[in-house]
Amino acid sequence: MPLGIDPKIDFAFKLVFGSPDHTRITVHFLNAVLNLPRPITQVEILNPIQGKNFAEDKLVMLDVLAVDQDRRRYNVEMQTTLPTDLPKRLTYYNCINYVRQLAEGRPYRDLCPAISICVLDRVLLAEANQYHLSFRLRCDQRELVFSDDLVFHTLELPKYQPASDNIPGLPPLEKWLYFLKHAERLEANELAALLRDDQYREAIGVLEMISQTPEERQFYEARMKFLHDQAWRFTAAREEGHEEGLAKGMLIGEIQLLQRLLGEQQSNFDDLRQSGSEALAAMLSQLQHRLNTKSP
Repeated sequence: MPLGIDPKIDFAFKLVFGSPDHTRITVHFLNAVLNLPRPITQVEILNPIQGKNFAEDKLVMLDVLAVDQDRRRYNVEMQTTLPTDLPKRLTYYNCINYVRQLAEGRPYRDLCPAISICVLDRVLLAEANQYHLSFRLRCDQRELVFSDDLVFHTLELPKYQPASDNIPGLPPLEKWLYFLKHAERLEANELAALLRDDQYREAIGVLEMISQTPEERQFYEARMKFLHDQAWRFTAAREEGHEEGLAKGMLIGEIQLLQRLLGEQQSNFDDLRQSGSEALAAMLSQLQHRLNTKSP
């Protein structure tokens, strides 16, 4: 029987790539994407899903935030739609991840790179054929790098086709992309035989756990419905020319939900609507940070 769980649904993605119980998966995925001269050996997940008894909390899917043994900070997210101004959003959150280090009392020279990895189930950059693109701060006039401290990676799944029919022989990153694209429709044993390495088997095990645990399955299906409805709203908004207003409404909805989860008084919808999108995004980021650091 096929696994029946789509790892692109952010609830499943978070449990696979952002769980303290499965950091071997996170390490392997990061090394596959970044191909660093000195591989990552360990990570700490900074915002794990807390507890099993708060249904609403489980449905507020945050990105995977992690830090490695060299204090590099990571923001890994899965996007099944193309939110308005996604590059600006990625820049904003990566900058927040970078400046958070100052709260630890370190001087500027000790700031470590902040790396954003966005996996997309849509095409963001149609002008480029490559499914994996990376960006950093560079000079316009010469091949000079101004700073390696802000790095962005995009992985566009629609562009990816296996380089070979020999799936077991593919490089690690291609295997992860194959996993993300095809896991839902394959049986666990079939997928494990194709991908082979222990980290992929562990990831398959997480999908099996979601499928077989009633509570986890319930949250997965609720989140899947939400994302499908969200995709439909984006499509309808584009057709009607109201995408900006819709995106603003979604920001307001997320803000109000986070306020409820934090036990705060919920802001009035009409009052929030008077704020600009950037102000709402900043407010949402602050609420997310407070929820991340809230004691369980």
